[in-house]
Parts: sequence; structure tokens; C-alpha cells
Amino acid sequence: MITSESNAQIKEVIKLLKQTKARKKSNSFVVEGFKMVSEATSYDKLKKVYVSEYILERGDERLNDIIKGCPYEEVSDNVFKQMSDTVTPQGIIGIADIPKYSIESILDDDKKTWLLLDNLRDPGNLGTIMRTAEGAGMSGVILSKESVDLFNPKVVRSTMGAIFRMPYIYVDSLVDTARQIKEAGYRIYGTAMEGSVVYDEPDYTKGAGFVIGNEANGVSDEVFAEMTDKIRIPMGGKLESLNAAVAAAIVMYEAARQKRKL
Repeated sequence: MITSESNAQIKEVIKLLKQTKARKKSNSFVVEGFKMVSEATSYDKLKKVYVSEYILERGDERLNDIIKGCPYEEVSDNVFKQMSDTVTPQGIIGIADIPKYSIESILDDDKKTWLLLDNLRDPGNLGTIMRTAEGAGMSGVILSKESVDLFNPKVVRSTMGAIFRMPYIYVDSLVDTARQIKEAGYRIYGTAMEGSVVYDEPDYTKGAGFVIGNEANGVSDEVFAEMTDKIRIPMGGKLESLNAAVAAAIVMYEAARQKRKL
């Protein structure tokens, strides 16, 4: 049993929790809690498991299913609290391989609907967007390189497992990717007030790209210039904008609704 915070394995887990650089270098990230560790197991991404002494002594059946096929370490309860990123740890942490996708596979997907995230910074927003994109049947989520790290622990928790199923990719130039989508014959939609139509008016059934901008500054000028169409989401009261994840959900599910009607 690991009983010291200075243990090299514990230090590595904490580093993976806190540092994007460490995650990229090892091509791995931390999943916490029974649901997320089980998801990693289901998609053959789980590399190692750390279990608190309390959970191991309790003999949880879910734990038995996980550790029978994966190396694990028992960790004292005090040390486990230090390596956990949650307020109320469930007593199980896993190290998982980062899923990898190519831009070619995402753009070639039959559904032909993409979400382009332009410098999205909030972890909760990105996690919710990944979860919603899976539910809406999107082809993939394409992120600018300045966007928040998808494997940040807060993002990972917010995805509720979608991180293992929803194709994604970070690109050096979102502008170039938008151009690729346009050159393939698809339109790029982004929210704007002036010169726009209500979001449910365009026909998305033949495919589309949807741009969601930075929470504070919106879509960058460079990406905005690549949009073929401007849409708006009607709002009552004195609101000027919606949360980025909410706006993304509205347009993604409108595209999904239209396709269901075919």
C-alpha cells in the first residue's frame, strides 16, 4: 500500500491532474470516480488504477470488475485525498490513454455536422459541449489550439464519458479548417445580431459547421470572416447573449431535429 505523498507514482498522478504539458508528454490523463473509470475500461483506455484502502476493504463489486483486468495500487485514505481533484472522492482514480482522431476522419464522417470552438476557455463549457455534441449526433468537435485543454480534470468530469466517444481535434488554424469545410461544399454558421436570421430558418440537413466563440470576446475576426451565414438565437428580457454551451446545444439540436424530419 502507498502511504506517502512523496511516492513517485502519486507525484505523477498529481502532475497529470495539474499540467497540460505532462498529459501531452505521456499521452495520458486522469479519470476519477466509478463511472469515468468504468468508461475508460469499456473503451480499452485504462492503464492503471489507484484505489483507497477504504474502498478496497469494502469490497465493492464494481471495483472487482475493474481491477481484475487492470494493474492497481492500494493507497492510504489520507494520501488518496491529496491525489484526488474532487471534494468528495469516490476512492478510485484511473490513468487512461488520450483518445486520438485525425482531421480527415472527422471531416469525412457521414453526418457532416461539425462544431468549431474558437478559443473556448471555460472547462465546464467544454465538458458540457462534448456531452451535448454526442447526444446531438455531431461528426466532431474541432478546437482552436488556444482553447482549454479537453483533458483538464474539470472538463473530463463534465463530459460524463463522452470524452471517450465524441471525436475531437485541436487544429493549428481554425481558419484553415473552416476553409476546408467550405471548399467541400458546406456552409459555416456563426451567431451575430446584425445581418442574421433566426437559427431555425436555415436548412442544415445537407451538413454544416457551427462556430462558437470565446466566452468573453465572441468569435475572432479571422474566423468570423470565414463564416458564410450569420444566425441569432432570439432572447427575451434584457439579455445580450447566452452561455456558450447553451448556445452550442441549441444550434446542434436544431440540426439534429431537422435531420430527424427527413
